[in-house]
Amino acid sequence: MSSPLYAVIDLGSNSFHMLITRQLADSVQIVDKVKRKVRLASGLDKNNNLSAKSIARGLECMRFFAERLQDFPKQNIRIVATATLRLANNRDTFLQQANQILGQNITLLSGEEEAKTIYKGVAYTSNILGNKLIFDIGGASTEIIIGENIDPIKAVSLDIGCVTFNQAFFATGELTQAAFSQAIAHAKTQITPVVKDYQDIEHQVVLGGSGTMQALAEMLMYAKQPTLIDYDFLIQTKQQLIDCKSFDNIALDGLVGERIPVFASGLCILIALFESFQVDRLHLSSGALREGLLYDMLPTTKNVDIATLTINSMMSKYHVEQDHGARVLYLAKQLFDAYAPTNAQLGQQDAFILGAACQLHEIGLLIEYKQHQHHGAYIIEHSQMPGFNQSEKQTLAMLVQQQKDSIKKGVLDNQLLPKTRCLAMLMILRVAIILASRRQQDQLPILKVSGENKMLVLMFDVDWLSAHPLIKDELSREIKELAKFDLTLTIKLS
Repeated sequence: MSSPLYAVIDLGSNSFHMLITRQLADSVQIVDKVKRKVRLASGLDKNNNLSAKSIARGLECMRFFAERLQDFPKQNIRIVATATLRLANNRDTFLQQANQILGQNITLLSGEEEAKTIYKGVAYTSNILGNKLIFDIGGASTEIIIGENIDPIKAVSLDIGCVTFNQAFFATGELTQAAFSQAIAHAKTQITPVVKDYQDIEHQVVLGGSGTMQALAEMLMYAKQPTLIDYDFLIQTKQQLIDCKSFDNIALDGLVGERIPVFASGLCILIALFESFQVDRLHLSSGALREGLLYDMLPTTKNVDIATLTINSMMSKYHVEQDHGARVLYLAKQLFDAYAPTNAQLGQQDAFILGAACQLHEIGLLIEYKQHQHHGAYIIEHSQMPGFNQSEKQTLAMLVQQQKDSIKKGVLDNQLLPKTRCLAMLMILRVAIILASRRQQDQLPILKVSGENKMLVLMFDVDWLSAHPLIKDELSREIKELAKFDLTLTIKLS
């Protein structure tokens, strides 16, 4: 009988990671994560030979991982090494001993293979269609990839990383304007020659998910800001670091201690990427190399985005009536398509979150009807949801919680996404739920919908609305509730 457990090990230049998951129906459940800061790249000398101490640190970590792997079938394990071991002249000294400890051979990825696998990890776990430009900053290499949907088109790996840059530009521990300028300028000399290869390929979004981007996103979340990294925020953060003067004095809100040692060098590389590619903003990805390895290994995740698998799995697990979720989604899509063109702040991400809310809005009914929307929000907030980033999960929970009754202003004020977008999604969800309340496909209204700035206009057949006095009354109540938030719901009869 095949095992549902899978393990992926990534021997990175800064950290060694082990990800253990379980396949549950069509979803992926994270069982355990193990991370050790080995900082292998810091053990490279000027001749690209690993020191005995760095090899010893790496082998010690292999013994930790081997203990956990002994119960896994070999076909359910992927172990890869990346930039530092590509660079190291004496890598075989480490790899031979590590293979013996693990009882399984480590695959040394080429730079291009690493970049393409990173792209797949981002593509599998994101909900963004179309072309994507992806940056990934590791300890000894930086990957730049562009692709369409789940297929990489152009991929390159550059020998610049946050550990190697730390040694080159911040070895004294001082944070000076000169050090930042030198690091950014050097990164640009490596990045600029490849920019022209990407200029003829259009992209709709820029994504990144490595440690530097994660650290910046955590700082934004701490400040209750959307996890959207823009150029101004990078420059502001650089100045904050310079003001700290040294690594020992770094105390930035939301920046956790383990990220501090290589944060400045990673930031320099990211600024160079932004400037070289003329990027305005970057979205955080929930996947990268390990997820790319994992989802390529799983038998049922090919060509299906992970967010869809997550939604379907949660609907099945909590016995949600899928036909009713589909009815609410059908109506919400009509409302969104009419309202979004007149409200420029709404986009693809909002349509995705709104769709998930339509399908999962009754997830709390399994606990009990009373306060079911609050139970549903709790389930979402405390569930592993591959394919959803933190701000998407938070907004999804808010929509489920506020789907009926009075809208709580305090909940809206605490969202990571802009309040105007959250209110627009909430209005559409609440109206769609009301219109689908008969729970019968043949009883859905035939609508003509139009939108203006902060106004949603519904035109009903007069006979349909007369035949549904309860829905008419609920819509009247909803008009009053939305008006409290400067939103206008207008009912017209044909």
